[in-house]
Amino acid sequence: MSETTVPVTSVTRAPSVTAGGTSRGARISLGALQITLGLFFALASALPKLIAHPSAAEGFEKLGWGSTGMYIIGALELAGGIALLIPLLSSVAAVSLSALMVGAFIVNVTVLHGPYVATPLILILPLALIAWARRSHTTELLNLVRRRA
Repeated sequence: MSETTVPVTSVTRAPSVTAGGTSRGARISLGALQITLGLFFALASALPKLIAHPSAAEGFEKLGWGSTGMYIIGALELAGGIALLIPLLSSVAAVSLSALMVGAFIVNVTVLHGPYVATPLILILPLALIAWARRSHTTELLNLVRRRA
């Protein structure tokens, strides 16, 4: 071997990156986050409102919104939770649910003064991550709508 060549002892692999520039692990983690939040909004948050569970009904009566407001919020949460699981709608769903959580935070702070004031803010963070990471889906959706119009 000459003095100008260096033997290669080991080769390190770069993290696997897809054409979109995201590693496989990041895509899997983001998908798991979407599924978790989708199930949370559909089951843990919307379901008690849609079946008029006493705890949900009490909160909406305290607000003065009654059962109509409870069913509307429950339906919005259910629709958002399901839409998080549909790739083309995931970014729009995350933005919409974030807006709903801003409203929930404001109501919690100004009217309810409940123990779960921070919960909507905590949910906004992963929703914002999903909205940003899946923003290309919003472009695809807009292009699809424009073609149909």
